[in-house]
Order: sequence, then structure tokens, then C-alpha cells
Amino acid sequence: MNPSDIQGTIRKVCVIGAGTMGAGIAAQVANAGVPVLLLDIVPKDGGNRNAIAEGAVTKMLKADPAPFMSKAAARLIETGNIEDDLARVGECDWIVEAIIERLDLKQDLYARLEQVRKAGTAISSNTSTIPLGQLIDGRSEAFAADFLITHFFNPPRYMRLIEIVTGPKTGAATAEKVADFVDRAMGKTVVRANDTPGFIANRIGTYWLQVAVNAAIDLGLTVEEADAIGGKPMGVPKTGIFGLIDLVGIDLMPLLQKSLTATLPEGDAYFATVRPMPLVDKMIADGYTGRKGKGGFYRLNREAGKRKEAIDLATGAYRPAIKAQEPRVRLGELVALPGKTGEFAWAVLGQVLSYAASLVGTIADDIVAIDDAMKLGYNWKYGPFELIDQLGGAAFAKRLADEGRPVPAILATAGDRSFYRVEGGKRQYLGLDGAYHDLVRPDGVLLLEDIKRNAKPIMKNGSAALWDIGDGVACFEFTSKMNALDGDTLKLLGQAVAHVAASMKAMVVYNEGSNFSAGANLGLALFALNIAAWGEIDKLVAGGQQAYKAMKYAPFPVVAAPAGLALGGGCEIVMHADAVQAHAETYIGLVECGVGLVPGWGGCGEYIDRWVKSGLLPKGPMPAVGKAFETISTATVAKSAAEAKELMFLRKDDGISMNRDRLLFDAKAKALALVDGYTPPEPPSFRLPGPSGRVALGMAAEGFHKRGMATDYDMVVSDALAEVLTGGDADIVDVVSEQDMLALEHAAFMARVRDPRTMARVETMLATGKPLRN
Repeated sequence: MNPSDIQGTIRKVCVIGAGTMGAGIAAQVANAGVPVLLLDIVPKDGGNRNAIAEGAVTKMLKADPAPFMSKAAARLIETGNIEDDLARVGECDWIVEAIIERLDLKQDLYARLEQVRKAGTAISSNTSTIPLGQLIDGRSEAFAADFLITHFFNPPRYMRLIEIVTGPKTGAATAEKVADFVDRAMGKTVVRANDTPGFIANRIGTYWLQVAVNAAIDLGLTVEEADAIGGKPMGVPKTGIFGLIDLVGIDLMPLLQKSLTATLPEGDAYFATVRPMPLVDKMIADGYTGRKGKGGFYRLNREAGKRKEAIDLATGAYRPAIKAQEPRVRLGELVALPGKTGEFAWAVLGQVLSYAASLVGTIADDIVAIDDAMKLGYNWKYGPFELIDQLGGAAFAKRLADEGRPVPAILATAGDRSFYRVEGGKRQYLGLDGAYHDLVRPDGVLLLEDIKRNAKPIMKNGSAALWDIGDGVACFEFTSKMNALDGDTLKLLGQAVAHVAASMKAMVVYNEGSNFSAGANLGLALFALNIAAWGEIDKLVAGGQQAYKAMKYAPFPVVAAPAGLALGGGCEIVMHADAVQAHAETYIGLVECGVGLVPGWGGCGEYIDRWVKSGLLPKGPMPAVGKAFETISTATVAKSAAEAKELMFLRKDDGISMNRDRLLFDAKAKALALVDGYTPPEPPSFRLPGPSGRVALGMAAEGFHKRGMATDYDMVVSDALAEVLTGGDADIVDVVSEQDMLALEHAAFMARVRDPRTMARVETMLATGKPLRN
């Protein structure tokens, strides 16, 4: 993305505070292609006055998961210090303050900023606890008009939520300018929060974690039991409660508790959750602060061969972790189960959901903001009010009343109605006024889930569907588990191409699953391998090649719009599209060698062709072949769309959408822009090095083998790949056609799939999700 593509007038950003959050915010701005000035204090020791900010960038370049989408993005960050370089904020259109949570230090900084910033520069704080009114106390009217809170969540690259808080003096245009930038350029979902302690997500999230820990201790549950009940059955990430606390840091709990108890109004339900926690205090003192420390509620005992252990909540001693049984029941049944399971589920949901319901109109103006904040900030699958709908609002309110607990006003307003409903094909939510209101998407947001409420698919089967998304554009959607590709997917793709060619203008390949596609359905492949159904596998390979070629050479433009994983066959369908509009967080690669196979649906030829046409390599048959061999044999995956361009899985002019919700809209616009004058691409032809090139690639692979970086079977698989990439028996003077390459792929795939060592790799991948090094 180029700065010129970004909406609004923010062309340069200054971030003050190079700690974890400040540096991460700066990295995400740089990921958007926008220059950043990163400032921090002058260190007490050493001669480098910019050492803190410079050190933060260096650390991020080595971090995993990486804050930068591409190492090239780091070059957009300039570093400095607030003593020598504060006047340079005058170059910037937005100043983000991300220093430590001390009101006096923030106010001192604002006083200095007021002297050097240019008029109209937006200023925001990343505070998670301090009210806006206190932050701007003593500042001028002009400063207050440009000030707001932008509360990012850690890590800023990966967490989609940003809570924006404005004050009565904040200018609407300033707030809109910042909101537009963090949405379109930084890829965040903006949730408007009111100026209250902890805002939305941390107010409810901290309460939830504290309630859950207390309930587990009171009921005598193990951490594994609490996580099994309070995790997936409640739509909480698989970490569960204690696993999540380990992830965010146990030492954060007392800090949040101290902040909230100092700022929450008297009588808030949070105070009832506060109690002495000697176990937690001891864990922090001993360095058991979670994953960033020596361990937390869970740890890996390296002296015992990295055995996973869990802490005993009663004694504080570690013991081997015991897998707990996960209840597989509906939410309403979960809270009604007898014994500790049902008691714990109700103890958590009863308190947390009623607390959230009591805060509507206080922390946010509607239930949608609260639900979105918890889904995006804490990765809940459902928001509090979506969970109440699953329990049944009237039944939930009755149980609260029967137990003598207060029933929040919005529950009484709802009565026996749900908080969400679909009316006339539109999703609506219940407002504080007792009326239903349409859920309105921002301009430039087009979601397939909304289209599905108003329409039926043009065609569908068990693995895919075709939808009309308006203006003559069709959307081809994968619908199988993990969006894995099988014979039904390929069959419908062929039918979709014929339909669009006859009656529509263009097609987008897109879905709203967590992953675009994890590749071919390995489970079905393993079943076929076990019964030696070679004909079915042969048919699948041939069917994929045929379907992908039909799409590539269709008489209309096709735009692929991947997000999440696009691996193997998922990568190949992206590479066969006329153009790509990828979500920034797209992880794409040809990974077949990892399971003992080679790309079979045209990936080898497409990848070589991209490198040849890139103009980035020396001329001749070997450079592009060598690049393809290096990338495909090692199952290299690009860890962002930006990195995918560097690896040539995406082309230079392919688009990147930072905000996931804008991906379909952007892809549709790209498809429509290609319609006028569209002609299908010319089939590529190749000049390949043949047997001599295969020998050269084999020698390179042997070097890795001798160093222990490639296994014996890796050598077999890489040799099969080398034969395809070098054109088989072709001579350097021969022209190798696209169809010749497909035939080589097909033969190599079928040869490898018959090898028991490939079957072992497939079995291991399905069982563990990790490659087998055989």
C-alpha cells in the first residue's frame, strides 16, 4: 500500500514511547506504507541518545511473531528522542502518545507538545485506564479539540480492535480523520467507547478473568478443568481462562486491578471480585509471569523433557498436566449441568453477562460496540449479548431474579425478545429505547454474510457455492472444513466458470472463513491412499488442473481475495487468477513438499513464469528455476501479503487490503476495473535447463542434506520437484509448454503419492499439524 492510497490527510505519524505498545503501533503504521517518527527518552547511560527507540526497532526485526509485515517496512521508521527531536512533531499529522501510565508524565509531555505541534495535528493517547478529561486538564481549547484516546490492543499488528474515545471538546473532523486512518490504513475495527475506566474490552475482560479465577478456586477445579469448561464451550479461544492469563502476562492482573479499583465508581461489581491472591503474588515474585516468564499456570518442564505441567491452585505445586474432558453441549445445557461443571459455567456466565448488560449506556451506547469489543479484543467467538441470546434472555433474567440478584435494565427492556434478529434480510440489534435498529456497515465494507441473508446461491454443493454480489460480479466461495479443496470444489468451479461466462461480467474467489484454503483435502487423500484408490487420486489431480486452467483462461476477469492461510492448492488457485486483492494477513505458499508431494495443480509453472517475467533475476534458464526450487522444496510460506510480493506469490501490482472487512468490496472493485477490454492471458512457454539443471539442483540439495538440514526422504521429494522445474528430459533449446509442465507435475505427484513415506507424512500432518522429518 502506498501513502497516496490512504484516505484522509495523515501522511506522517509520530509515536512517542518505544515500549512494546508504542513500537508495535509504529510498526503497524509502517506496515501501511506511512513514514513514522518514533521517539523515546534519552537513556541515562551510553553515548547514543536514540538508543531506546533504535533498540525497539532492532528488537522488532528479530521478534516472532513479527510486528513488521516485511523487513522493508522498518525503513519507514525514523528514530529519535524527546529532548533533541520533539520539535519534529511539526512534520506529522498525528501524534500518538504511548508512554507509561502515569498522569503526571503524560500531562508534562502534552504541555511540551502544545508548544511545537502544528495547528490541527491530531493527538491521541494509547492509555487503557486514564480518563480523557484528566489527560487534557490544563490544556488549551485548541489542544482539547485535537485530542482523543486511541486504545490499541497488544500486539498491534494482529489484534483488530481499536477503542476510540472522544471528549466533549474533541473536534468531529479530527476524530473522523484518525478513525478513517486506523480503519483503512492500519486495518483496525473501530469501536466507539465512552470515557469510563477500562473503556469496554478491559472493563469486561478483566472482570471476566477475575470472576473465572475466583470461581475455579472456590469450586476446587483444576486449571485444566476450568479451561475445558470456560474455553471452547463458551466460545472463548482454545487457551481458556488460565491459558489466556499466561499469554497476556500474569503480572498484568494486579496492575489492571490497581488501576480499576482506583477509578471505578463506588458499588461497581468489580470490587466484589477483588481478594488476596497469595498464589499469584508468589508466582510473580518467582518469575512465573506466564509465557514471557518461566511459565505460569502452565509451564514446560525442560528438565523432564519439556513435559507440560499445570499448577495446583490449592498448593502452588506443579504437576503433569491432565487433559480435561470438554463438555460438548449447548450453552443453555452447559449452565444446567449437575456438579462443578454447571456450577462453574453459571458462576462465570451469570456474573459476566449480567455485568456487561448492566453497563450498556455507560461504557458504550449500544450492545453492538460491547459485543464487537469482546470479540475483537479478547477473541471471543460471540459477544456477551450474542451469548445471552444463546441462553435465552428471558430465562437468563429469570435465573438472576430467582437467585435474588439484580436484573439489568436492558434485560427487562428485552423481555422475551432476542438482542439480535434478522428482519427483511437485515441484521438488527435491540437498542436502549426498546426498538430494533439496522446494523449498518461502514462505507466500503461488503460482507458475504450480509448477502447470504438476502439471497440464495446461484449454485452450490457440499464444498463450494457461487453467489451474486451485484453489478454482474459472482463470488466463488469454498465451504468445506478448513476450506480444503476436493472433487466437489473443483466440479463446482468448472460449473461456475461456465455460468459466469454466459451471464455475468467477472468473478471473485473469496470466503469469510478463518482461512482462505489450507489446500487439498488431506483426509480424503489419506483415505484413498489407504485403500490404494490411485484412480481417484489421479482423477483429482487431473480435475484440479482442468478446473484451474478453465478459470485462468475464462473470457472474464477473475480476482482472488485470500485471507489467512492460502496453502498448496489454495495458493495455486490464487496464482491462476488474473489479479489478487489480498488481506494483509495472508499466509501463502506451495507447501506440498512438506507432506512428501509436489505441487500438482499448476503451481510449478506459474511460479517459474512469475520470476521470469519479474525482471528481477539474471537472464537464462537457471535463475528462475533455482528460485522456484529454493522456495518450493523448503515449503516456504510468506507470513504476510507484503512478504508474498517479495516471494512472488503475489505480483507487484496485486492489491492489499489492510482491513479484513473491506476485502470483498476491494476485490469486487478490482474485478470490475478489469472488465472493459478484457482478454484472457496468453499461455506461458518455458526455456528450461533439463537434466543438467536437475543435477545442479540436486547438488545444492545434497549440501543441505550433509548439514542435516534435509532428510533422506527430503532428497527424494526434492529430486522429483527438480525434474518438474527443469523440464524433465527437455533440452535448453526446446520450448516447454504449459501443458508439458502440467504433465510433469501430474506424473511426479502420482509417483510420490504411492510412496509409503509420503503416506506417513500425510498421517502425521493430519494427526499433529506438524511435518514429519522422515
